[in-house]
Amino acid sequence: MIRSEQILNTVDMIQKENLDVRAVTMGINLLDCHRSNVARTCQAIKEKIERNAEKLVDTCEAISVEYAVPVVNKRIAVTPVAHVGAGFNESGFIEIARALDEAANAVGIDFLGGYSADVANGMTKSDRALILAIPEALSNTGKVCASVNVGTTRSGINMDAVAMLGQTIKDLSDQSAAQDGFAAAKFVVFTNQPGDNPFMAGAVHGLEQHEVAINVGVSGPGVIARALDRKISQSSGDLGLHDLADEIKRTAFRVTRSGELIGRQVAKALDVPFGVVDLSLAPTPNIGDSIGEILTIMGVDAIGAPGSTAIIAILNDAVKKGGSFASQSVGGLSGAFIPVCEDQALADAVRDGSLTLEKLEAMTSVCSVGLDMIAIPGSVDANTIAAIIADEMVIGMINSKTTAVRLIPVPGKEAGDFVSFGGLFGESTIAQVRNAGQSARFVNFGGKIPAPIHSLKN
Repeated sequence: MIRSEQILNTVDMIQKENLDVRAVTMGINLLDCHRSNVARTCQAIKEKIERNAEKLVDTCEAISVEYAVPVVNKRIAVTPVAHVGAGFNESGFIEIARALDEAANAVGIDFLGGYSADVANGMTKSDRALILAIPEALSNTGKVCASVNVGTTRSGINMDAVAMLGQTIKDLSDQSAAQDGFAAAKFVVFTNQPGDNPFMAGAVHGLEQHEVAINVGVSGPGVIARALDRKISQSSGDLGLHDLADEIKRTAFRVTRSGELIGRQVAKALDVPFGVVDLSLAPTPNIGDSIGEILTIMGVDAIGAPGSTAIIAILNDAVKKGGSFASQSVGGLSGAFIPVCEDQALADAVRDGSLTLEKLEAMTSVCSVGLDMIAIPGSVDANTIAAIIADEMVIGMINSKTTAVRLIPVPGKEAGDFVSFGGLFGESTIAQVRNAGQSARFVNFGGKIPAPIHSLKN
């Protein structure tokens, strides 16, 4: 039985604590859209997306009004496009990107993910053509997001692909220099990429998914922060970290239930299967909606100070425990994100010098994603970017977790300068990259970083 205080708690979470459904993402399988030429394939892609998603935005808005829970973004994820466009060349993949963007505009969604390839165990000609197309494709479309999975715990890390992607990120930045390199914000490199992630830029509709499905991403860092504030203020001074972890777990339970309700209602209205609820604490630039604030509430006076990594581990674990108890359909990433530009407190910590790239990397060993939305100097070379990617990828490979890199080299700006991308993409001081230009020999070896021995589990 739902008690009145539970209803009032949920109302407070929505009205005062920034609880929202961050993303309702429709996954669509496009494998059957492949045709004998690019033009016919593009037409089939547009027709299938428009047919399946024509009511997505209106349905989300109607459910949002009915339950009084904001739905911030309506998105689409598609089958990795390297498969859909298999056999086409670079120019063909650029045409597919334009078709995806036209379809996204036609149905009124915010972003479309899945312009993607999985090259963990090697690159096909189609994978290579898609990667080469990414800079032009993302620089000349508004809503298309791309990702490349370069490693898994089972396969190791494809360093030939990592080297290519260091240059890809530089090219994305250079081709969108007028927007401070913004195209790079729509591209992410993964290890252990999940196929049911509703969050951009890494959303894909994995090959193992339904023909069409609804996944929902819920975010509640503001809710967690206020719950911790209340717990601490009401205590008699005998709180331990285990008590704070328990409060996070209980709050995550309520947040997950709210998100799953919205997701299932949208799926029911559209008559498609419900996939997963991804309970990820994804912050926004709004004051009071910050992962960084949670760190200070839990006891560090400066974000990045010793103890910050331990707090992220506590937070990530408690969120997963609360979410998994609330639903049997928890999936995607489900944990704590630390995207610097999208979190005002984290961005301020970079500005003040308390949070460095090296400390962020340490924190990614226990968070849900990785080095996310970090603005770096435009002068940083491609090999250094590739080496940063390699460092982050092995954290995921060795620890059997998802890790990712979304770096934005800002043309013409250096460490300490300021950049603003607007909206949910936020703003930040540009982070210093120490020892840039010192990794070329490592990257140029290429080849593969072997999988760890614990990959042999069969």
